[in-house]
Amino acid sequence: MNKQGNQMSFLRTIILVSTFGGLLFGYDTGVLNGALPYMGEPDQLNLNAFTEGLVTSSLLFGAALGAVFGGRMSDFNGRRKNILFLAVIFFISTIGCTFAPNVTVMIISRFVLGIAVGGASVTVPAYLAEMSPVESRGRMVTQNELMIVSGQLLAFVFNAILGTTMGDNSHVWRFMLVIASLPAVFLFFGMIRMPESPRWLVSKGRKEDALRVLKKIRDEKRAAAELQEIEFAFKKEDQLEKATFKDLSVPWVRRIVFIGLGIAIVQQITGVNSIMYYGTEILRNSGFQTEAALIGNIANGVISVLATFVGIWLLGRVGRRPMLMTGLIGTTTALLLIGIFSLVLEGSPALPYVILSLTVTFLAFQQGAISPVTWLMLSEIFPLRLRGLGMGVTVFCLWMVNFAVSFTFPILLAAIGLSTTFFIFVGLGICSVLFVKKFLPETKGLSLEQLEENFRAYDHGGAKKDSGAEVIG
Repeated sequence: MNKQGNQMSFLRTIILVSTFGGLLFGYDTGVLNGALPYMGEPDQLNLNAFTEGLVTSSLLFGAALGAVFGGRMSDFNGRRKNILFLAVIFFISTIGCTFAPNVTVMIISRFVLGIAVGGASVTVPAYLAEMSPVESRGRMVTQNELMIVSGQLLAFVFNAILGTTMGDNSHVWRFMLVIASLPAVFLFFGMIRMPESPRWLVSKGRKEDALRVLKKIRDEKRAAAELQEIEFAFKKEDQLEKATFKDLSVPWVRRIVFIGLGIAIVQQITGVNSIMYYGTEILRNSGFQTEAALIGNIANGVISVLATFVGIWLLGRVGRRPMLMTGLIGTTTALLLIGIFSLVLEGSPALPYVILSLTVTFLAFQQGAISPVTWLMLSEIFPLRLRGLGMGVTVFCLWMVNFAVSFTFPILLAAIGLSTTFFIFVGLGICSVLFVKKFLPETKGLSLEQLEENFRAYDHGGAKKDSGAEVIG
């Protein structure tokens, strides 16, 4: 193999190893979907609706904190060291969940696991972005998204295999959880051999080390040129005055942060994670036996992976606003039909199959349109000076809304039933459509500088139009 082939091979290895953080993220958020029915048994953790919600959502509360502090930790210690540290937390907390003797230990272990999940959600994409060549950065960073949904699919598959072969073993849920320790081990030992991000090395004044890393993944001429670009960008950022909460007194800044928060909330109040975390429970509630529900839930995982591929393809071809609007109308319609059929076909043997087909339809719209647009727009709407504050606030908000939905869903399911619970999500979906229609700017084809100009212009004489879409309503 020639030198260029070796460089590409090493870069592919870096991507594969580091995205195991995304795989763990997906597996750990998806595995409880199948483990809950067994975990909740009286001779196990004896869960009720309240404790079931706590066990599920404690991970998400930890993830909110992990996402906030993960970025700062990776700036301080380096991306590579931070991922190594997160791999250790993944392993220890997974073992804690596996051998949890009671609900309290399980909730604490899931909270600590969430810190690793949140940390990985910000550190791995940053590491990938800084290691990737500029022309393929988008494709390489989105591979982490694919690993997340692939991790969830793997969780659903292993849940189904273990549930159907070991379903009579009351401790089967422990086997489902412990599998996550294996990718954590792979991530740790894999990252030991990986280089540190060149951009982080430059930020610490280690230019020779940065050049050495770049030469391993770029040709020599390009490595030297890229080092100069990184140094120039770092100096420019260093001189830039970062935004603080005081800047929220400026109307156009406040407007951008408001839109960022809106996008984050919209992505979560569709109820997507009620299906990703409680899909097996929903199918059981509609009439499937536990083993059949575990197998049926694999369809949710498969469609999530396929739709993510479609979503990535669509992003380069369709505007953000119409893509998000279409996704929201699709998910809201699917939820409305779930609510209606849960009432009309109650007790019918057809109901579980109807519900499964509708959850698959829901996820096709969610993962193929809403989720890809959410993360892309959050990375696009904030000017450089605002990015730290804006992304920090919005990602924290996204995880906290995820926490609220996941905590309340089993309580609502037990109190008011499947149909009424989904009718609540329908109402939230209608509010989301109205928000997008009235406030969301079209960012496709606009630079960050153009977007900033448009927001500033709004403060000096009304809504500004660009590319045929209203920049702000």
